[in-house]
Amino acid sequence: MHLTVLGASGATGQQLIQQALDRGHTVTAVARDPDRLPATGHDDQLIRVRADVRDTDAIGRALKDATTIISALGIPSRDQVGVLTAGARGAVAAVPERIIWMGAFGTGASAAAAGALTRTLLRAMGAELTDKVTADTTILDAGGTVFHCGPLSAGPLSEHRRTVDLSQAPHRLFPARVSRATVAAALLDAAETPDLPGGTYVPLDR
Repeated sequence: MHLTVLGASGATGQQLIQQALDRGHTVTAVARDPDRLPATGHDDQLIRVRADVRDTDAIGRALKDATTIISALGIPSRDQVGVLTAGARGAVAAVPERIIWMGAFGTGASAAAAGALTRTLLRAMGAELTDKVTADTTILDAGGTVFHCGPLSAGPLSEHRRTVDLSQAPHRLFPARVSRATVAAALLDAAETPDLPGGTYVPLDR
């Protein structure tokens, strides 16, 4: 497959790209600074594209021919709030065949499953929370697939990893941590499953 990855230079994005290349896919990696991407061992399968999702023209050019867009975008600092919404709108405007989006457990559709304490803590995020929910809603309204992840860790790809529908998500006081490697694998699994219906899913280490 030819996959287009947003947020390619972030920690999860780098995991996503390496795993996609290892699986034999071709990847267009879109990032504000693609020079930050490390060597992958598959550079003949990797296309680096410089674009900021907040630059409508630049992201439009970057996504023009995309068929499957996978987002590993995050909000690295408070002055970048709005990145997720801008990225979601850019992805939808490109009209790809598939959009697969990384979101946060406890926001939007998964708020009820996260419990009252987690919801209270997340509300303190203010504009960041609004950005996350707006982006998710944009993707879901376009028929895309959203993955709501618990707190991300640098752990290895779990041998016991699984992905569940939001209705099957474990109810916990705090969301379970999940490794970035496991999240990347779940996003790729979704890309490789063309009949997976749009909706909200939860990747788990076990």
